[in-house]
Amino acid sequence: MLPSMTRSANYARAFQMHRAALMDLYDQLPEDQGTFSAWEGGMNFMAQADHLSVSATRFLSMIQGQAPAPAPEPSQTLTEARGRLWDTNELALAAISALSDDDLARRVPAFGGREMPVTALLDMIITHEAHHKGQVWVMARMVGVKPPMFVKMG
Repeated sequence: MLPSMTRSANYARAFQMHRAALMDLYDQLPEDQGTFSAWEGGMNFMAQADHLSVSATRFLSMIQGQAPAPAPEPSQTLTEARGRLWDTNELALAAISALSDDDLARRVPAFGGREMPVTALLDMIITHEAHHKGQVWVMARMVGVKPPMFVKMG
């Protein structure tokens, strides 16, 4: 039988499953495709990566009872956007993994002061990653990049 994982470890694993797949795909994207978007006015590859990086840190700020930091200037290169994904991945995994069962049971002010359970915010981080991962997958196919089919875990 597998050892039981803590609830926070399960959340971290779910987040990592989606983020690792995104990072593997971003590794395959050619630098010159960073500004590709699937439609006029849609987020390009760099903007998608920036959006996910900022969103993860904002969700985690709410969970920690802190005001979210202002968004940084947009990435100027795909390499810079990739770096932000990598950096926020490590921060998110550490923050999520460190949550205790008492932390998971808390309610915190979020989205204009509305109180929400910490677990709801964690679920939102994970579903948000999955949603944008799907968009990036389709965009990658549009520029001729075949997304990786399997994610390395651990």
